[in-house]
Amino acid sequence: MDNRFGDVENFLMVADAGSFAAAAKALRLTPSAVSRSITRLEQRLGVVLVRRTTRSLALTREGQAYHDRMIAILGDMYEAENSLRTEGQGPRGLLRINASPSFGMEYLIPILPQFGVRYPAVTVDLTLTDAVVDLVEERADIAIRIGPLRDTSLRAKKLGHSRMLLVASPDYLARRGTPMTPDDLEAHDCLRFSFRRSVDSWPFRVKGKHVQRPVPGRFFGNSGEVVRQMAVAGAGIARHGRFHVARDLREGRLVEVLAEYNAGDGEDIHALYAAEDRAAARVRAFLDFLDEAMVVEG
Repeated sequence: MDNRFGDVENFLMVADAGSFAAAAKALRLTPSAVSRSITRLEQRLGVVLVRRTTRSLALTREGQAYHDRMIAILGDMYEAENSLRTEGQGPRGLLRINASPSFGMEYLIPILPQFGVRYPAVTVDLTLTDAVVDLVEERADIAIRIGPLRDTSLRAKKLGHSRMLLVASPDYLARRGTPMTPDDLEAHDCLRFSFRRSVDSWPFRVKGKHVQRPVPGRFFGNSGEVVRQMAVAGAGIARHGRFHVARDLREGRLVEVLAEYNAGDGEDIHALYAAEDRAAARVRAFLDFLDEAMVVEG
């Protein structure tokens, strides 16, 4: 009989116990039975997992990689079984959320304590990164995305829309002057992103027409938060979604420039999740909570 799961469990026990004898004792099997189980697994995979000597054993590089992957898979399996058993008891379990640093710090972190009070049985694992991650590979339940949606296999819940605008600090404008037209940007330092577009230009509306203007600058940042902080520090003029700089504008750290030439473009903000994950109580609870607790300034 094919007992693949049993072979995997035996392998994990051998790896953790450090010997066939110790693993056999814990599994209530004979050392020879455990050894045959590992051999079957190696033959099925076509690689050597355990390097055997007369006195000890050690995992091969392939064995270590397989061990780590199986531990992660079994952890997910036990978590899934536990969440299904306790589904009727309300939202619980581990909720993995992925968002950009700018959105996470401005909108998610302030409201997550409130979510924790309401759902004490849910553990939140928040990852902030500007890199576009794969929900399956990163094992994330929900990802917050800013801008166009590319993965059509995921469900999307729209959280808001944010207008793009140009901002600079009062200190920078006092030193360098306030640009009056898009052409004036040639005499300014513009803060740009290193991860978005290869075209070094910004859109404007001039005399009723949409135009692109090249923007000079000596700084590139790999995240919206880095560029925002450089603008607040007086390093130059930045182009951001209003949601990211709304607090800075209210508190006077940044001011909008060239507002009359604003192209009127913006970015949609969505919460993405796998269709099958929507059934999980913890995912439903967080999506509904976002509707109630979060207001995106657009």
